[in-house]
Amino acid sequence: MQKSNTYILLIAVLLYACSGSRTVIGPTKVNPYQYTIQKKITGTHGAVVSAHPLASEVGLAILKQGGNAVDAAIATQLALAVVYPAAGNIGGGGFFVAHLADGKNITLDYREKAPGKAHRDMYLDKNGNAITSLSLYGHLAAGVPGTVAGLFAAAPHGKLPFKKLVQPAIDLAEKGYAITADEAADLNRAQAAFIKYNTVTPAFVKATPWKAGDTLVQKDLANTLKRIRDKGQAGFYEGETARLIVEEMQRGNGIISYDDLKSYTAKERQPSIFDYKGYTIVTMPLPSSGGILLPQMMNMIANKPLKSYGFQTAQSVQLMTEVERRAYADRAKFLGDVDFFKVPVKTLTSDAYAKERMKDYDPSKAGSSTAVQAGIIPESEETTHLSVYDNSGNAVAVTTTLNGGYGSKTVVGGAGFLLNNEMDDFSVKPGVPNMYGAVGGDANAIVPGKRMLSSMTPTIVLKSGKPYLVVGTPGGTTITTSVFQTLVNILEFDMNADDAVNKPKFHHQWLPDSLLVEKDFPLSVREQLQQMGYKIKERSAIGRTEVIRILPDGSFEAVGDKRGDDHAAGY
Repeated sequence: MQKSNTYILLIAVLLYACSGSRTVIGPTKVNPYQYTIQKKITGTHGAVVSAHPLASEVGLAILKQGGNAVDAAIATQLALAVVYPAAGNIGGGGFFVAHLADGKNITLDYREKAPGKAHRDMYLDKNGNAITSLSLYGHLAAGVPGTVAGLFAAAPHGKLPFKKLVQPAIDLAEKGYAITADEAADLNRAQAAFIKYNTVTPAFVKATPWKAGDTLVQKDLANTLKRIRDKGQAGFYEGETARLIVEEMQRGNGIISYDDLKSYTAKERQPSIFDYKGYTIVTMPLPSSGGILLPQMMNMIANKPLKSYGFQTAQSVQLMTEVERRAYADRAKFLGDVDFFKVPVKTLTSDAYAKERMKDYDPSKAGSSTAVQAGIIPESEETTHLSVYDNSGNAVAVTTTLNGGYGSKTVVGGAGFLLNNEMDDFSVKPGVPNMYGAVGGDANAIVPGKRMLSSMTPTIVLKSGKPYLVVGTPGGTTITTSVFQTLVNILEFDMNADDAVNKPKFHHQWLPDSLLVEKDFPLSVREQLQQMGYKIKERSAIGRTEVIRILPDGSFEAVGDKRGDDHAAGY
């Protein structure tokens, strides 16, 4: 679900929606029943940018209480699981990328896994046709959740006790918070699905339509978070919460088992690190496709005079589109979970391969996705991102997801959290597109215990070994192209963070063979590209990019995307 609304700088939630005592979050005294949305802030001590103002302010409060960027990222994720149910989650998964003050780069993979009873053809009918609704909605669409394991894998790099980090989320779930107009609209749109795909009526369903200022209380979720607070990771993957998940599966013909839950582990991966014109870029490796596509795309433009072409001219957009086309052709053929499939990572990310891929590039006309196939090598959009920086020099980029908006639309009865629909991110059948139009093959086929390919691309750019940019976005297959364009906007076109985030974006993903543009993309450039042979399609907003840019004097600018309720907090 992408937003097409235009947001003013500050949006007030004007109504007090609860007659009880006010919840106060940390020393910032955030009132969850009356708050504002701030799109940009500068400062010197620390910043948190996320998809919801209450979550960003929770993270900022943790920084002010002596926590570091890792602590703030954990607390922000937990708060998002409460205040941003469309994508924030404990029933999904994500990726964590950090550059620590001691110079260490860390990447944690807590992507969901296929359950033990999953199999390659589980979404095909007796004639071999894909039944895509089964991978999108309801109990069978859910992979084994990874978020909670990921939070505990990150926690040793923080400073504060986990109980302190989870308490703001517990308070927000138990006592409630006032929803924004956008959240009300989203909940209203999903009402029929919530009723259809749940065996126990969730807190998101009510008799009358939701409106801005209504209080959303989630008691069952609060109790689940308390079990995590009191029993750690086992408070989710074992005991009462595990029982509730498995019983929900049994009621709805799902397949996640006790063994699936107890055996889930987050994995520390080797970061994808590459150089671009003197900058060091650190991003998430597979199963993030961004760990391949981002260096590949940056390599393909590295020897082109892109800066001289100018921002969003026909010449620069045409080049970047053809780069995106080639990268996504390779994505469809070669990319999957490296624990299960041999992916030619070194070749795909090499300078030599980038040059080879661009040999047939023609700057005068549109390429063709029929002619441009994957290279020859021997052998949902509803995601959320947060960026955090602290005054010790720790930088954290985290992207998490349920896949589609509100995931599978299924809430675990008695536990209060939504399950993901990440099984749709596997290749359900070779050549059959997923909900984002991405196609895949054997590399991303369903196998028990396998992690599905992801587009999430949390990224940190280092300048002279120190954090310079912390960036990421939701948006399904548009994630990597949005991060690519944001980096180009700053590193090539010298934009400030505000413009880099909020200027119009475009996207090409090989198939379908069309160039997608936002509505404010310049008409004159569209016309020039059409004359070159491109099929242009206007679409709703692309991504919701969160950027922190650290300046040479140690100050920063933090920007939340205009395309949502995103909020930049800092001091």
